[in-house]
Amino acid sequence: MQDPKEYIAQHKDRFLNELIELLKIPSVSADSAYAEATHQTAATVAESLRKAGCDTVEICETPGYPIVYADKIIDKNLPTVLVYGHYDVQPPDPIDLWDSPPFEPVIKKTEKHPEGAIFARGACDDKGQMYMHVKALEYMVANDKLPCNVKFMIEGEEEVGSANLAWYVERNQEKLENDVILISDTGMIANDIPSITTGLRGLSYVEVEVTGPNRDLHSGLYGGAVANPINVLSKMISSLHDENNHITVKGFYDKVEELTQAERDKMGEAPFSLDEYKKALDIDAVYGEKGYTTNERNSIRPTLDVNGIWGGYTGEGAKTVIASKAYAKISMRLVPHQEWEEITELFKTHFEGIAPAGVKVKVTPHHGGQGYVTPIDNVAYQAAEKAYEQTFGKTPIPQRSGGSIPIVALFEKELKSKTILMGFGLDSDAIHSPNEHFGVWNYLKGIETIPYFYQYFTEMSK
Repeated sequence: MQDPKEYIAQHKDRFLNELIELLKIPSVSADSAYAEATHQTAATVAESLRKAGCDTVEICETPGYPIVYADKIIDKNLPTVLVYGHYDVQPPDPIDLWDSPPFEPVIKKTEKHPEGAIFARGACDDKGQMYMHVKALEYMVANDKLPCNVKFMIEGEEEVGSANLAWYVERNQEKLENDVILISDTGMIANDIPSITTGLRGLSYVEVEVTGPNRDLHSGLYGGAVANPINVLSKMISSLHDENNHITVKGFYDKVEELTQAERDKMGEAPFSLDEYKKALDIDAVYGEKGYTTNERNSIRPTLDVNGIWGGYTGEGAKTVIASKAYAKISMRLVPHQEWEEITELFKTHFEGIAPAGVKVKVTPHHGGQGYVTPIDNVAYQAAEKAYEQTFGKTPIPQRSGGSIPIVALFEKELKSKTILMGFGLDSDAIHSPNEHFGVWNYLKGIETIPYFYQYFTEMSK
């Protein structure tokens, strides 16, 4: 019998080539122009699960993009691991900031990835990390090392809020029964400092529209006489934070949990260099809520950020116009206990309430989800910890993430299951940005580590 490392070494080139082919398919769920490619990706993922050894593989239709379900049940008396991932990706824009085309994967060496990294949209989020689980299953089946049952649920709408995942989960609870949910859609501190994500922030995402005059106006004839929606929107957005970068929406912090100083001190033990952080981002100073460190601001504190703003003329040259409308997209990252629907309503009430006379304001909610904290004293976490110790030679650090995976709270509510977040990406992998990439070493290390989770979880569940 081969151990995972030997099997990976033997099949390394094929594992990389298969992922590269998957990354070539532009499965952008946010843009209907990519609908055919997104459906093609679902079919490709289904076929890869079939080849890896799943006995049941289904492409399950939803009101949106399909969910790929697969399983291999070896003994109903054994534990069952449910693997969740997503095959859709973020839009690649702005294209001109990519060093290579986003759907033409290339492997290049970087400072953080001296063994090379795959550059492509979806490389780390989440095709590369999802595909680690497919290849880990292949190893376990090929070497008769699968110690328990496994189910896969791979969706195609995560990047647009998982609109139809709840619909699917509610209708398939018996099919999805499990003892633990395993997800790789997060990261770790560094290649030599493994970590396991134990907390996620929630999310509220809205779009705002400010309307002034009933048409675009000549800025010379009307400037100074009517409200300019772009000027107004800019002022309204500016007022959403005070001088301490504290969010001014009334009631926003009412349910925010304040961690004890002891808990904050424990978080502070994680290795972190502020100088390296600033250097990696090419900034000369950090910015955020007064009274909190950088790592606290991006993990245990809620935030409000403008993700896009537009209106008026943005083409080449000049056009002297007062636009009729101005728009912005705004996301709020939430901490556990903040209810995203409640926060969305608080924002709507506040934003409409600060609009000056002369304009109309519309707030349109897009999607959201709850924050999540997983305990570190349960069997699943301890099994993951041992798996990392086996392959990294170090005990992983529990770490709260600033990101959001809204469906994790949904899984606990509907399936009564805890989730383990075994991510292998790095913060520097530029997910959601131009030049997204995923280290070759990280990809293969994930394939090596995952089978040990199955082994230890099965042993410790007896």
